[in-house]
Amino acid sequence: MLVEGFARAVVWARVPIVVAWIAAAVVLYVELPTLKEAQTGALGQVVAAGSEAVEAEQLAVELFAFPLASRTIVVERDADGLAAGRLAVHALRLAQANRGELDVDQPPLGAYGIVNLGGLGFSREQGTTTATGLLIGPERNQIARISIAEDYVEALDVPPANFVGVTGTVPARAAQADVIADRLPVIELATMLLVSLTVALYMRSLLAPLVTLLTVAVAYIASIRVVAVIGLELGISVPPEVEPVIVALLFGVVTDYGLFYMSRFRRRLAEIDEPREAAWRTTAELTPVILACGLAVAAGTAALVVADLGFLRAFGPGMAIAVLVALGVTMTLLPATLALAGRRLFWPSSPRGRSREPANPGRMERIIVRAVDHPKLTIVVCLVLLAIPTAALGGLKVGNPVIEGLPATSEPRIAYRQLSQGFAPGVVAPTTLIVMAPGITERRPELARLQRRLERHPGVAGVIGPATSPSEREIGIVLSRTGDAARFVLIMEDDPHGASSVRTISRLRSTTDELLEQVDLEAARPLYAGDTAIVADIIATANNDLFRVAPIVLLAVGLVLVVFLRALVAPLYLVLLAALSPLAAMGMAVVLFQDILGYSEITYFVPLAAGVLLVALGSDYNIFLVGRIWREAREKPLREAIITAGSGASHAISAAGLVLAASFGALALVPITAFRELAFVLAVGLLIDAFLVRSVLPAAVVSLVGERSGWPGASLRSSPPARTLSEDGRGDGEAGHPGLRTPVNGADCASAGRYEERP
Repeated sequence: MLVEGFARAVVWARVPIVVAWIAAAVVLYVELPTLKEAQTGALGQVVAAGSEAVEAEQLAVELFAFPLASRTIVVERDADGLAAGRLAVHALRLAQANRGELDVDQPPLGAYGIVNLGGLGFSREQGTTTATGLLIGPERNQIARISIAEDYVEALDVPPANFVGVTGTVPARAAQADVIADRLPVIELATMLLVSLTVALYMRSLLAPLVTLLTVAVAYIASIRVVAVIGLELGISVPPEVEPVIVALLFGVVTDYGLFYMSRFRRRLAEIDEPREAAWRTTAELTPVILACGLAVAAGTAALVVADLGFLRAFGPGMAIAVLVALGVTMTLLPATLALAGRRLFWPSSPRGRSREPANPGRMERIIVRAVDHPKLTIVVCLVLLAIPTAALGGLKVGNPVIEGLPATSEPRIAYRQLSQGFAPGVVAPTTLIVMAPGITERRPELARLQRRLERHPGVAGVIGPATSPSEREIGIVLSRTGDAARFVLIMEDDPHGASSVRTISRLRSTTDELLEQVDLEAARPLYAGDTAIVADIIATANNDLFRVAPIVLLAVGLVLVVFLRALVAPLYLVLLAALSPLAAMGMAVVLFQDILGYSEITYFVPLAAGVLLVALGSDYNIFLVGRIWREAREKPLREAIITAGSGASHAISAAGLVLAASFGALALVPITAFRELAFVLAVGLLIDAFLVRSVLPAAVVSLVGERSGWPGASLRSSPPARTLSEDGRGDGEAGHPGLRTPVNGADCASAGRYEERP
């Protein structure tokens, strides 16, 4: 048999395999690039092709002489009021920047400035704050843009008493990358400690954690380097900002599979004196299970390749490749290490004298027995418990708090807060409305009426446009020189990247045609540009991706289950159950972050990314538990098989769930809102999965559906008649289960749920 041959080969070549993987890890670490070195794009490049906001921004560059999309803002603030001399310095530096005369190493292409003096409807104070938008060529990367901003700050020669800082989308993304890079070693260390502690307690061993860490380290190095190289070859850019998620995924998955291997190896050692034979039997028995688990996770995450958002298209396949590489390491290196270590692996405990896996007469087994005895009630209770937090999804608000999501001590956030005291927050990223029609610049009264209507729109703090232009000439700022376009600069009342501003721009887009008709400009074409419009497009794309990706993820995981179980019915309800924990966990996130902590929104990609990961990772528990039920059903009646498999697998599934939850929970160590939200949803979702959705619910549903779960296969039809149980609930040589009863009519009655007590 192929699997047995593979197992024998791994055990026979145990020494070369261990040496080869360690050597390969060293070579890969030294010779191949990291994700950051292989980066060809940025996390911010997430908008789908054809975004109206991006097209409008490109059109504005062609139509108007002066672009207004800066995304790098220099802020100076004096709460007591800026002196006239400071305002004069700002005016001089703006003129020098726009004439190309600024005496710095890296001057901007140009700049525009706003001072919160009288007459601006979006000022919050008078004469305290200036906002200077630096215009920088698109070919400059984030580091170059920050250097240009720092040179400009130096040229301003700001007094020590005044605040000066740089904010905007570009500095915020640069700061985000720095925070992640700083915290990544902390995440790795914390995850290693959590994994080591969990494995040590579960295996009651001091050496088992070392073997686990060796496997994780080799898998991590190989996976990250291979993903980077494949990305370079195929032009798939995996953002380095998502490396912490891949770290958590690899630590959790490899540790889970290691626990499955080591727990079964310990059981085999109790039955077989020869460690190498125990190792190959363990490998032969579990390799198909582990392979199915890994393929399900890889298939589920790879489904993100159909997403329209660019970073999700790279993020999903990147995780899938990492999982496949880690799977190859785990299925070879770990069994080889088990064969080498033998009984020493479990020092100071010993597997001797334990003829079979111990019965688990604890709470989990009692729950499973009740679930099997009362499947309908169990299903209803579980669904109600999960529906309660899911109902909170009705209040879900999503945005992209790229600045507000940074740590409170981050310079871009500090500068943004200072800016928001002098102006409405939308000054950091204004929205632009371009109105196009032949000769429209000649229609000043109509344009002025449109500007006043825009100013009165809820959520808009103020508008700069033709009605407030200091010049009647078409100089290319708010009126195009061609005479065919006018520009309105809208300042939002709230964070321009947040959910409130996104709702404002969505309402504006839906009513702009009506506004144009009201001011006799119905023939004009409106286009919105700017960060708020881009975020609105991103969120709309993410929503579309959710409905596109979710069925494909479920289908991919379902196909793996179909092949593994050789059935159609069980995979169908198992993939339907898979959607329950992501919904409940996301609802709990809404309650915690929005209702309790007062967040304005949840980061837009958290629901989709967390949902895909939870469905894919939860499939491991389905395969491990339901596959065990199928195996037990070969020798036992279905009801007894469910209870035996469920109670026997409960410890491994619980430990695996805790490891995965801890691994992803460590993402909360990154002090960025999106990571904390993602950490919470994943950790809570995995715990719900491990202790309810993938343990109790499957037992109840399999019991309710009965032998039909295996259709069209015959795996469950071959279940033998129930054996008579003794008074203490034990069968012939089997570990007993309290309250275990025998079906009256064999397997048929097992599916019908009719049982009678036997003496």
